[in-house]
Amino acid sequence: MGALIITAIALIAGIIEAKLTQQGKTKKEKCGFVLQVIVIIDGLSFLLARMIPSIKHFLDTSEYTSAKYIKLVILTIIISIAVCAVLALLEPKDSDSKGETKKRYVVIKAVFSVIFFIGACLLMGAAFVQTEWAQTQPEQLIINMVSPTVGTEFGIYLQGFEFVLIAFGLSGIFVIFCFKKLSLKIKSKQLITEAFKSTVAVITALAMITTAGYFAEHFLHISMLYTAYFVKSDFFEENYVDARDIKITFPEKKRNIIFFYLESIENTYLSKDLGGYMEENLMPELTELSYEGITFSDTSQKFGGPNQIFGTSWSLASMVNQSLGVTMNPPKSLNPYSDGNFYKGAYGLGDILSEQGYNQEIMIGSDARFGALNNLYIQHGNYKIFDYIYAKDNGYIPQDYNVWWGFEDDKLYEFAKEELTRLYEEGEPFNFTLEDADTHMPDGYLPPGAPTPYESPYANAIANSTKNVVEFIRWIQEQPFYENTTIIMIGDHLSMDVDFFKNIDSSYHRTQYNLILNPAPSVSATDSTRFINRQYANFDMLPTVLASIGCEIEGDRMSLGTNLFSDKNTIIEEYGVEYVNGELAKSSDFYNEKILN
Repeated sequence: MGALIITAIALIAGIIEAKLTQQGKTKKEKCGFVLQVIVIIDGLSFLLARMIPSIKHFLDTSEYTSAKYIKLVILTIIISIAVCAVLALLEPKDSDSKGETKKRYVVIKAVFSVIFFIGACLLMGAAFVQTEWAQTQPEQLIINMVSPTVGTEFGIYLQGFEFVLIAFGLSGIFVIFCFKKLSLKIKSKQLITEAFKSTVAVITALAMITTAGYFAEHFLHISMLYTAYFVKSDFFEENYVDARDIKITFPEKKRNIIFFYLESIENTYLSKDLGGYMEENLMPELTELSYEGITFSDTSQKFGGPNQIFGTSWSLASMVNQSLGVTMNPPKSLNPYSDGNFYKGAYGLGDILSEQGYNQEIMIGSDARFGALNNLYIQHGNYKIFDYIYAKDNGYIPQDYNVWWGFEDDKLYEFAKEELTRLYEEGEPFNFTLEDADTHMPDGYLPPGAPTPYESPYANAIANSTKNVVEFIRWIQEQPFYENTTIIMIGDHLSMDVDFFKNIDSSYHRTQYNLILNPAPSVSATDSTRFINRQYANFDMLPTVLASIGCEIEGDRMSLGTNLFSDKNTIIEEYGVEYVNGELAKSSDFYNEKILN
C-alpha cells in the first residue's frame, strides 16, 4: 500500500511535469519522461522512507496509523516538488537537444552503470542484514541461498523486497542521469557535457562499490567465506568421533525425551541480578521452573549457556548441531540438502534412538520444508513430521489458515498434548521434538488479548511465550508418562531482533537459555561443579542428551560433542573458543566428503 501511494504521487507529478516542460514532444517521448520521473521519485522516496523509523516499511502498511500515512504522503510530495524543479531546470532547450554522442562515453557510462548496480545491491544487502538480521552470519546467508525457502513468513519477503526496490531505484536514478540529455549553462557554456556525466558516473560508481564492499565486510564478514572455502583445516577430522564406532548402553527401561527448541530464547531476557541484561525479568515463570532442573552455565551463576560459534547461529543449524553433533558449514554443492542427501555421512540422536525402537516425531507451526528441515528429521530417525502442511492436510486447521509462520504456539501446544497422549498410549519409548515460533523476529507474535505490560512488542512476545511454554510443561508434569520422561529445553540460537538489542552493551556475553528437567537417576547426583563455568557449544548437547536419559557413552565423546555430565573437557575447554571457532570456520575435506555427502 505504501509503495502504491508513493508511485501514485510520482505518476501525478510526472504528468504535470510533462505538460509543463515537454510541449511539442511526441506521446512516446512524454510517456518515457513520465516513467523517468516515477523512477526518480520512487527511488528517492523508498530510500528516505526506509530511513525514517516511524514509516519504516513502505510495502507492509497493515499497521499504519493515519499519522504515518500523512507523513508518507507529505514526504513523497516534497520529494516530487524537488525532483520536478530540478528536472525543469536541467531540461535541455531545443538548441541543446543534439548534444554529444561519442561512443566511448556511452560505453563508459554503460560499464559503470553495471558497477553501480552491483554496488547498490551489495550495499542494500548489507543494510538489510544489519537492520533486520544483525546476528546473521555469512555461512547462514550462503546456506539459505542453496536451501528451500518455501514456508518463509511473508513479512520477511516484504522486508527483503523493500531493499531490492531501493537498489533498483537508486540504479534507475543513476542510469537516467547518465543517459538522459540534460542542460545547465552559465554564460552560454554547457556545464553538463557527456564528458562531465561520464566522469561523474565513474566517480560515483567507484564510490558506491567501495562503500558497499566496506559495509559488506563490516556487517556480513564476507571475507569469512573465503576462509570457509579456500583455507584448509584438519581440526574437524581430528576431533570427530563417529557414534557408530563407540558403545552406547541404554538403561533397561528406556526413558522418553521431550526436546523443546525455544525460538530465540536467551538469558539476556533475565534481570541483571540473575545474569541477564533487563531491569525486569521478562521470564519469571521460566526462571522459577529452572530451579527444578539442571542448567549448564558458562559463568559461576546458574544462568548461562553455550558459545554461539561458526555454523550454529540459526534454527536449522542449531537442530543439526544438537541432533548430529556437527556445525553447519557452507556447502560446496548447489543442492546439498535434497531428499535422501541431508548430511548423509552423519549419525546422530535420531539415528541412535530409531535403532533402539523409539517412536519419533517433530512438531512445528511452520512449513518443515523450509531449509530442508524435513529432510534432516526424515533421513536421521524417520520422524513423523507434524508441521503447518500436515495440520492443514489432516483437518487441524482450515486450508486457508495462516498466522505468523503458519499456525501460532497456542495451537502448537494443544496439538502437542494430543500427540504426546497418543505416543504414550502406543506403549513404546518416544522422542518428541517441537519448536515454538512466537518469539521469532521481527518483534515476535502476540496473540489477540494477550497482556502487554511492556512498551516493546518483542518483550511482550517473550513474556507471553515463556509463560505459555511453562504452562505446557506443567501439564506434562501431571501426565502419567512424566515419571519416565526427560525434558530438554534450549533456546535454538541468539535472537536476531535488531531493534530490541540496539542498546545492549557489546561486551555483554549473550547466551542461549538451557534446562534439563527430570534427568535419569544415573546423572541426577552429578557433582554440581560440572554445571557452572563450562565452555561449550550446541554440538555438546548430542551426547549430553543421551546421558540425561541414562545412557552410558564409551569415552563420553560423540561427533564433536562432549557429555557435559562427565569429567571430560569439551573441545572448547581444551583448545579455547577462539581457536575452535577459527578452525571450524575453515574448509574441511573430511566434513565435505564424509559428513555432508
